[in-house]
Amino acid sequence: MKSRSTKVLAAAFAATTLLGFATACSSDEADAETTSSSFVSKSILEAGQANPMIAQGVAIGGDTAIYKTSGIGPSAGNKAAPEGSPESYIDGQFSGGVLPTGVTVTEAQGINVLKKIRDNLEAQGLSLEDVVTMRVFLDNAPGSDNADYTGWNRAYRQFFANTNLDTGDTELVPMGTAEPIAPIERNSARPTRFALEVAGLPVAGWLVEVEVDAVYPDGKEPA
Repeated sequence: MKSRSTKVLAAAFAATTLLGFATACSSDEADAETTSSSFVSKSILEAGQANPMIAQGVAIGGDTAIYKTSGIGPSAGNKAAPEGSPESYIDGQFSGGVLPTGVTVTEAQGINVLKKIRDNLEAQGLSLEDVVTMRVFLDNAPGSDNADYTGWNRAYRQFFANTNLDTGDTELVPMGTAEPIAPIERNSARPTRFALEVAGLPVAGWLVEVEVDAVYPDGKEPA
């Protein structure tokens, strides 16, 4: 039979061992928390490009909160044009619906749409810099056989991918055929993107519809 003192020593040893095990587990968990990544997202870019238009892909952290917009088209801001016409969806920055030299209706509608997307994101505590993926649907302008990808890309550069990744300098971007100017929104983000031509969009007069996915930065959560 074990003596009382032996039992006490055995109990003390067991308690010490258990405490050491718990401490080790806690330490391992703490180390795991310390070494775990707060990774949110990262654009994968083609090597050697200082200002690519889009990413080859975007890696997104497993615990990252993602916000997805619906498809967003332009607002009817040009009252001088017939209702439901493509020209009626020109952004209000073009006074009286008069476009600068070389600016296409698709380009003007694209600017309109991207401003609305910016507003949509800001209402959720996000910004254009948080966009990781974009899907673009383009319809043909009346009298054109093809969608105006060139005009759309000019509108896109007004809000995305207009910062040199090597120097951090803001790049001048074209609007129509005029001399390049400072972009409407300085933004270094390079989302993934597809743009395709469709037979028609849900609202008469729309030439552009866009939807985006954005990630909440580290420390931010959906409201």
